[in-house]
Amino acid sequence: MQRDEILSILSNHKAEFSERYRFKKLGIFGSVARNSASTTSDIDIVVDMEPNILLRAQFKEELEQLLGSKIDLIRYWAKMNAYLKARIDQEAYYV
Repeated sequence: MQRDEILSILSNHKAEFSERYRFKKLGIFGSVARNSASTTSDIDIVVDMEPNILLRAQFKEELEQLLGSKIDLIRYWAKMNAYLKARIDQEAYYV
């Protein structure tokens, strides 16, 4: 699945997801964002939401079903790994 297709799907479900999972920002990064993903690549998704692990696990499961692919759902926050945060800041596409 290519970047534009994933962004379109996420955009179409953003209002519904935002209401249910109460996030501020939702985007993609990594190989999918760079359009260099292979057929075996997972989809790296970044979300700015409260630190509720159960809600995040539920959101991840719903995204995997919707996109039909393994998802790495990363919570964006002030004290996250500096290297990962810089990578997300550089590569992310938000809906």
